[in-house]
Amino acid sequence: MSYRIIQWSSGNVGKHAIVTIAGREGMELVALYVYSDEKSGNDAGTIAGIGSLGVMATNDRERLLASEADCVIHTPLPSLVYGEAPDEDLETICALLASGKNVITTVGYMYPKVHGEALEARIEQACEHGGSSFHSTGVNPGWMGDMLPLVMSGICQRLDQIYVQEITNFEFYPSPSVIFDMMGFGCSPEDFENHAARYTNWLNGLFRESIQMVADGLELELDSITVHSEFEVSTRAMKIAAGDVASGTIAGQRWEWAGMVNGEKRIVHETVWRLHEAIGDQWPRGRHSVKIEGSPNMFLDFGDQWNDDVLLSTAVHAVNAIPFVCEAKPGIRTLLDLPMITARGGASG
Repeated sequence: MSYRIIQWSSGNVGKHAIVTIAGREGMELVALYVYSDEKSGNDAGTIAGIGSLGVMATNDRERLLASEADCVIHTPLPSLVYGEAPDEDLETICALLASGKNVITTVGYMYPKVHGEALEARIEQACEHGGSSFHSTGVNPGWMGDMLPLVMSGICQRLDQIYVQEITNFEFYPSPSVIFDMMGFGCSPEDFENHAARYTNWLNGLFRESIQMVADGLELELDSITVHSEFEVSTRAMKIAAGDVASGTIAGQRWEWAGMVNGEKRIVHETVWRLHEAIGDQWPRGRHSVKIEGSPNMFLDFGDQWNDDVLLSTAVHAVNAIPFVCEAKPGIRTLLDLPMITARGGASG
């Protein structure tokens, strides 16, 4: 079976999606949506750096809504933290679903029930109107902190606590829009509170979704999901791949989300994000890991070089989901609903 695909955005993740789709048998890129006038009219392959594909980019949203396609890979920077309209992504997703296109996104809404019945119903109604399916994914959340613990639970007799730890040094991450505009690094502590309010709400939503989905997958009823955050400022000016960081500005972030039962942390996700290894000596160091306390105890250490291109993995996890989402029944389809997503066709040739 061949799938006709629209790629929605051509940033760091979107370019990888274009390349992956172009290289897969049974997948055809039929359109590319871009947000800028400068990119509109250029060939999608040229934008992605692989030569002409004969597909011209467009910023004509209505034309693409009226067009025919089986699936949309939706990978812009999230409007909840980056755009002007807080619900711009949700409006786009629902419009695409209602037009009869399945949608796979990387901007959030991985487990929409966390955001309340009204939002969940809005997506379900769009799916019903278009006879389409909706899926949200990523590397974390979307794979490391939710799918892997659930897979690991399959060989557990008893689960006392799941502890997911993501420790990342962003010194060599080259995207100013992500590091400064989105994540709020480089702000003064005072400015961070104002600048990052929407980012904080979006981030909390992402990880609450992840924890609640794991809990539901294990049939564990949570009392609450708590959030804790702390920040570290730089003591000197620094130059990183994304740009210059002034002394006295935010250079480290530590977050913890915990699913609570009877006052105990049962599902925990801790992230430690630094702009330099010298930041946050009081915080954990090490690597990404998943730890399960129970019977048996398990510890999965990702190692220093576990992934040499996380942006590629984010795109590919969405592209790999295309057959599974297109073949699913209409409606919201989380990783609890779909078969295990594999690189179907990725091993051929």
